[in-house]
Amino acid sequence: MITDPRERTVLDAVPTQLLIGGEWRPAESGATFAVEDPATGDTIAEVADGRAEDGLAALAAATAAQDAWAAHPPRERGEILRRTYELLTERADDLALLMTLEMGKPVADSHAEISYAAEFFRWFSEESVRVDGRYTTEPNGRGRLLVLRQPVGPCLLITPWNFPTAMGTRKIGPAIAAGCTMIVKPAGLTPLSMLALASILTEAGLPPGVLNIVTTTKSGETTGPVIADPRLRKLSFTGSTEVGQQLMAAAASQVLRVSMELGGNAPFLVFGDADLDAAVEGAVLAKMRNIGEACTAANRFLVHESVVDEFGARLAARLGAMKVGRGTEPDAEVGPLIEAKARQKVAESLGGPGYFYAPTVLAQVPPDARLLREEIFGPVAPIVGFATDDEAIAAANDTEYGLVSYAYTQDLDRAFRVVEALQCGMVGLNRGLVSNPAAPFGGVKHSGFGREGGHEGIHEYLEVKYVAMNVGT
Repeated sequence: MITDPRERTVLDAVPTQLLIGGEWRPAESGATFAVEDPATGDTIAEVADGRAEDGLAALAAATAAQDAWAAHPPRERGEILRRTYELLTERADDLALLMTLEMGKPVADSHAEISYAAEFFRWFSEESVRVDGRYTTEPNGRGRLLVLRQPVGPCLLITPWNFPTAMGTRKIGPAIAAGCTMIVKPAGLTPLSMLALASILTEAGLPPGVLNIVTTTKSGETTGPVIADPRLRKLSFTGSTEVGQQLMAAAASQVLRVSMELGGNAPFLVFGDADLDAAVEGAVLAKMRNIGEACTAANRFLVHESVVDEFGARLAARLGAMKVGRGTEPDAEVGPLIEAKARQKVAESLGGPGYFYAPTVLAQVPPDARLLREEIFGPVAPIVGFATDDEAIAAANDTEYGLVSYAYTQDLDRAFRVVEALQCGMVGLNRGLVSNPAAPFGGVKHSGFGREGGHEGIHEYLEVKYVAMNVGT
């Protein structure tokens, strides 16, 4: 039960209904579901529980708004994003507290996410006026080639629970900038951050129907009919590879444009010449960001045999000293995992209320261990030694995933060889954090396809139209 007055005030300010066509309204069935604080297991809000009829109503609203929004001046679309960025920055304290209450991460981490999330709106506010095409002469000189980029149309955006605001802004930002309308289906575990974001976008002047929010505990039932409807033109999903594969199969019936940011199994390579101080700091960041509940989290630590013992001892000391506690506690560095299933997947719990698990370093892990092949999604760091660069690269690439890799070395030649050899969409070279709104985020292999952020991000929401012109013939 929430007894803190500030926490109660922050929660009471969040809409808890569906946003469809610019109106907040209950689910058609009247059903609601509980949102809980993972630190205590207490219910902190009751949110509308949408179903297929609500999803289709949201699609109808997005479709009705599409033509006018596509014709909306790009500069004004950018100004709406800019105003939202400013409001997010202004209200960062309250939004961070809200995120911690529903997701569990320490408030400092939530604050960092709000800043990161807001930057996507600032970035894409500037990209909205830079959607370009080209006009060229045909090689034979007899005509002209005109290439246009136009909004893809109504989109379904499905976001995860682990970064409940940022995973929304990096999809919503480019969609708005490109001139697309959308339905957002946030994770049932963390819907409040998205509802708060939608309220702020409305306040910033986003027209009715451009953004529609459908919260639900029955994702397949609710989104399935939307995906099968010919009015939908794009699907963007962030989540597990297994669910992504199911969504891609469903999207095939309408040949939807699809973007997928899926699972990861990030290797963290430490070579013998690495700056160990920097490597340990980078490892803490890469492993413990978001309590380890991140697709970019370092999942396997591959360390040269000459430094493996020292690196392991230093990393264990750092992680062991981190304070575990409710995210609202001032000195908490490690909050609870999101739910009981997540805690059980990592290992047995510490006991007590909520879903806490202590940061753990595992040394001398055998190369065929199961936890080296599966995404841990928690504060556990397994360490494996290696003898040669080729051995390290082979081990790093020995996975069906390919989202991000980390590598620490002071040898420039080795750095380039390793960066080029790693099979992944992103590399952190001598740094434990790669996420940046100005850079293209995404992976290869079973980690998905498409990119979010950077100049590439807006292209996911644009179709290319080629016009052949007779000129001077």
